Amino acid sequence: MTREAYHKALKTLEDEVLFMGEMVSNAIRKSVESLQKRDIAASKEIVKNDLLINKKRFDIEEKCISLIATQQPMAVDLRELTSILSIVTDLERMGDHAEGIAKINILLGEGPLVKPLIDIPRMADIGLSMLDKCLKAFVNRDTETARRICNEDDQVDALHDQIYRELLVMMMENPRIIHMATYLTWVSHNLERIADRVTNIAERIVFMVTGRMEEINVSKY
Repeated sequence: MTREAYHKALKTLEDEVLFMGEMVSNAIRKSVESLQKRDIAASKEIVKNDLLINKKRFDIEEKCISLIATQQPMAVDLRELTSILSIVTDLERMGDHAEGIAKINILLGEGPLVKPLIDIPRMADIGLSMLDKCLKAFVNRDTETARRICNEDDQVDALHDQIYRELLVMMMENPRIIHMATYLTWVSHNLERIADRVTNIAERIVFMVTGRMEEINVSKY
């Protein structure tokens, strides 16, 4: 493979990472929307489509490993390939969290929720914004943006703690809702983990560009 063909293969991999990121972003957004709308059919579709996200991860991994094995890349090229392997793993896990929210909606059934969803959609919006900026930072090799994204995780953690406290008080006041309220804490936990996965990707972008592995933001919560 010529150097030109090699860089073309790397660019194709980048495009596939972005496509996978869009698949994951759609799954996250739709999972929360289906919970808000009590749309069980939409949730079942999200669960089914998670297999496509998994397949995309495996396809990208195979191409990365093939390039590493056949081209023996050095320095920055090797960092990019190993970083892509890490990034698609985190993206796939984020898809799993979206699937988890969809499964919770299915378990809750079609009845009303124990409380209006206010902070959970906010968590999703912040997480999706973080993911979008992170994918752009990946393409642009933008370490400054990647570092800022990591600091936004504290907002998601704060909302998660707030939701947990509110639901805990509700469960203490009305034990009959413990079952349904517990499910909502799981939704919040899934969204909190999604934001954590985005910070992992941001840290990997910094490594890809600088060659330094570091934990950029240790959560205050």
